[in-house]
Amino acid sequence: MKTDDLIDMLSSGPDARPRATPALLLPLLAGVLASGALMLVLLGVRRNLLEELSWPAFWSKLVFSLVLTAAGWLAAKRLSAPGARTAALPFYLSGPVLAIWLAGAFALMNATPDGRADLFWGSTWRYCPLLIALLSLPLLAATLSVMRKRAPTRLRIAGAAAGFAAGAAAACIYCLHCPELSIVFVGFWYLIGMLIPTALGAAIGPRVLAW
Repeated sequence: MKTDDLIDMLSSGPDARPRATPALLLPLLAGVLASGALMLVLLGVRRNLLEELSWPAFWSKLVFSLVLTAAGWLAAKRLSAPGARTAALPFYLSGPVLAIWLAGAFALMNATPDGRADLFWGSTWRYCPLLIALLSLPLLAATLSVMRKRAPTRLRIAGAAAGFAAGAAAACIYCLHCPELSIVFVGFWYLIGMLIPTALGAAIGPRVLAW
């Protein structure tokens, strides 16, 4: 970020909304397209996706991922600006997680003892988080690129926010391939997939976001 840009941002106040310029939006769009292309090449879309679109279980995992994506992008945006309000961010991030955990607990309580293990483990737990993390890499690179154009000060937590946003967005894309429909599975293994790029972003944030 140029010094003049930083002065303009600070003079406008910490919560001023920056203009959404193509220079900021294009990297994010490129990241989404790159992650989508990676999913199509490596995994492909489920053959019965159109049928699954009529199933509430499909929408539950997609909405969960979308809500966390929005919370993650908000966190990344606010942590990119010096002095922006961040006190409510933990609630935005934890709220959807607590909601899906409560739904998962209810599902487990109403399942038969023999069926509870299948609800948690599914059939793809070994590689689901790793695939989400892999799909998040272009999105993580794009998000960090955008944040570098602003003025983050808490570099490690800003990098973590970028990683979480990228992981949640990657989970949305992964929904088009994932065969799992259990809310219990999604509430745990999808979240693990999001936390892997979160840890990566926190690790590289101080170096990548330094200005």
